[in-house]
Amino acid sequence: MRYLVDELYPHAECIDIVMDNLNTHHYHSLVEVFGKQEADRIMNRLCIHYTPEHASWLNMAEIELSVLSKQCLARRLPDEWTLTTEIIAWEHARNDKKAKIRWNFTVDDARQVFKEHYPTTLTC
Repeated sequence: MRYLVDELYPHAECIDIVMDNLNTHHYHSLVEVFGKQEADRIMNRLCIHYTPEHASWLNMAEIELSVLSKQCLARRLPDEWTLTTEIIAWEHARNDKKAKIRWNFTVDDARQVFKEHYPTTLTC
């Protein structure tokens, strides 16, 4: 976060960040690493937006970026201007279409993928 504040965006008054609720993505972790004074200085420049704890909002954003990559960016673009105009055109078309993400990961899929983490039988 210090790199973000001091190096990437040194002139920004406020930097919006979207993060999940991982235990290291909180103020106390900055205090632990940098100390309270430095953590406060860094946090004064950040506006953190946390994704819902039991939802897949961030996954949907990742899926949408994957769709963008496949539908729009899967070719060589000559310059930044072309990249920008292509993304804007793609975004407008996607919004006009009111595109939705169809979530295909079912409870049964989750049980199969995570079976070693969540046993289904109790042992006494």
